[in-house]
Amino acid sequence: MSLKNPKLLLAIPAIALIFVFMILPITNMVEMSFRTPGTSAPFGDDYTAQHYDRILSDGHYWSVLIRSLLTAGLVTVLCLIVSYPIAWHMSKARGMKAVFLYACIASPLMTGVLVRNFGWMIAAALNGPLNQTLLGLGIIEMPLRLLFTQGLVILALVHVFVPFMVLPINNALRNISPTLIEASSSMGATRREVFRDIILPLSFPGIYPGMILVYVLAVAAYVTPALLGGAMVSYMPTLIIGELTGTFQWPFGSALAIVLSVSTILVVALFTALTSRLMERSKA
Repeated sequence: MSLKNPKLLLAIPAIALIFVFMILPITNMVEMSFRTPGTSAPFGDDYTAQHYDRILSDGHYWSVLIRSLLTAGLVTVLCLIVSYPIAWHMSKARGMKAVFLYACIASPLMTGVLVRNFGWMIAAALNGPLNQTLLGLGIIEMPLRLLFTQGLVILALVHVFVPFMVLPINNALRNISPTLIEASSSMGATRREVFRDIILPLSFPGIYPGMILVYVLAVAAYVTPALLGGAMVSYMPTLIIGELTGTFQWPFGSALAIVLSVSTILVVALFTALTSRLMERSKA
């Protein structure tokens, strides 16, 4: 094989990494999700489907799953709304201005996740800067309970995931030929029509991966919901970690993880199917 197809040798490290760090853990988790609960160990020796029956028949887990999926969807949409104008300005920037914008966008990723979330906890406290600012402006008459709310979790997730949306959109916008925009304008198209018919479709190859990446990251986020949502707001990752490390129910925690993974894949597949025509149009 090495003599006839030497290029295949280059794929061996990638295949090994995929097998060791993706296929093997997922296979192990699927197998673990069918294990019986253990008495003196995290799992038993037999196999059962009772964990999936428990999840699918309990409304609590359905509500937490739906909340996780919808919250991730809302975070993705908000990231898109915030990121597109930023990406547009970045695509037009040159020199030091471009470097400055890139640094500002990447700044949330330069701070540790714990430090970043503790900063939000301080800012959102009853006597924190957010409440003090709102009180000073006369918008509110008494401090609001911002901490341990779903709104704060969404705001913090948008803050950290915006770079994952901005960068691919910025790359797509930079690849749009200025002559297309100039030609459309010279033929009488308004700025709104140019954006709707030219810029938006051609930038979709950046929107599509950005939305999928942000959605998957938001669904799987654990630290931010755990710290800023606390026990007041439950999400699937917090339930999964609680089962795996809190009660040491590895089979049930694995079943929750599989349900979340399958649900996420179905949402991504649905989004891909709904946007397939737009993607084809952007390649035309």
